[in-house]
Amino acid sequence: MGKSTFFNRLAGERLAIVDDTPGTTRDRIIAEADWLAHTFDVVDTGGIDPTHGGKTPLSVGSADFIQEIRAQALMAIRDADAVLFLTDGPAGVTPPDREVAEILRRHQRMVEGKPWPPIFVVVNKCETGKMRAAAAEFYELGLGDPYPISALHGTGTGDLLDALAASFPAKSETVEDDSVKVAIVGKPNAGKSSLLNRLAGKERAIVSPIPGTTRDAVDTRVEIDGLPVTLIDTAGIRKRGKIERGVEQYSVLRSFKAIERADVVLLLIDAETGITAQDTHIAGFVLDALKSCVVLVNKWDAIVKDAYTMDEYTRVVRQQLNFMDYVPLLFISAKTGQRVEQVMPLALRVQEERLARITTAMLNKILRSAMDAHPAPTHAGRELKIYYGSQVRTDPPTFLLHVNDTKLFHFSYQRYLENKFREAYGFIGTPIKLVAKGHKEK
Repeated sequence: MGKSTFFNRLAGERLAIVDDTPGTTRDRIIAEADWLAHTFDVVDTGGIDPTHGGKTPLSVGSADFIQEIRAQALMAIRDADAVLFLTDGPAGVTPPDREVAEILRRHQRMVEGKPWPPIFVVVNKCETGKMRAAAAEFYELGLGDPYPISALHGTGTGDLLDALAASFPAKSETVEDDSVKVAIVGKPNAGKSSLLNRLAGKERAIVSPIPGTTRDAVDTRVEIDGLPVTLIDTAGIRKRGKIERGVEQYSVLRSFKAIERADVVLLLIDAETGITAQDTHIAGFVLDALKSCVVLVNKWDAIVKDAYTMDEYTRVVRQQLNFMDYVPLLFISAKTGQRVEQVMPLALRVQEERLARITTAMLNKILRSAMDAHPAPTHAGRELKIYYGSQVRTDPPTFLLHVNDTKLFHFSYQRYLENKFREAYGFIGTPIKLVAKGHKEK
């Protein structure tokens, strides 16, 4: 149908896989787009396949088909500020189109006398004037004017985006949320909801041994020693190949967005299964987002232990998460409450480290000492020179280093300097960002 092609055009780059084979898009992809001074997120979704096994057409009354349509449509209309309902122009109005249109229309709600969210019927593959005229057939869906476009060539997308931007609500002043945001993430059944309930002191989230119980990112406000904290419970993040289409994919997308808006991430590892490739995948996403982190090994009460068990477990976790060797590690049991009282003080300490600032004089003293102890390696006879540095921001701590040539600033030397900063100043649980600026760069 061309959803991924259209998504790539809106995003301005090739982010989604484009293929003629139905069902190519299996994971939710999100990207930022802008039009007429409006910046908005665009979500590419997996398509709804109206065939059973790619062979026998399903009837509109098929329970599986209706369930998948409903899951996709309801999640979209609940979360979105606008819905782009993409249809296939050459195929005309199909029974699945009518079913989706009915679900979308039935669940729109009225806001200030207008249906919300606005739904735009986008008729794709209208490259010719004849096809654009034929798009009038889609008035039958009862969702307003159809917008004939060609996602491949870009024809008609400007008019669509003009209408989309005009539908966005006027920007209003919002009260800034000054709470510390702590997201609880991990693979399914790691104990995230149980930990949330322990920390909140009440049954805020449903706790179940069935993986995937939590569908939404749940916010809970608490106070820790007078400091407002927002706890964000999230859906379990499974391996990409095992993420089911529909509701679960939206849940995983919300988990990723919860990490993006968090200050500190609590990464739960299931002690019974041990650290897995999926745990390292989630940790990698936390690192890519430059978020502070605390690793919690949950269900510690279920482990048969001796005097060496914790040390051995620590060694394995540190080895698997060697790219995040600065994060603190805590062994807990959300079920029994073991060491749970240490979780929030540790998370808040990590948040303080995230906001820490080094004076320019101290920073350059650390730099000079580090370079004297271990000069930068040469490349093609040239040696890296760092003239001076300064901390240009916190959240996370970011340092600007003025050098003679940025190409000489090798990753291994960046890690060396980062470790020296940590030796001198800590930054426990918090990533450090080093930015090099060449002597002649403006």
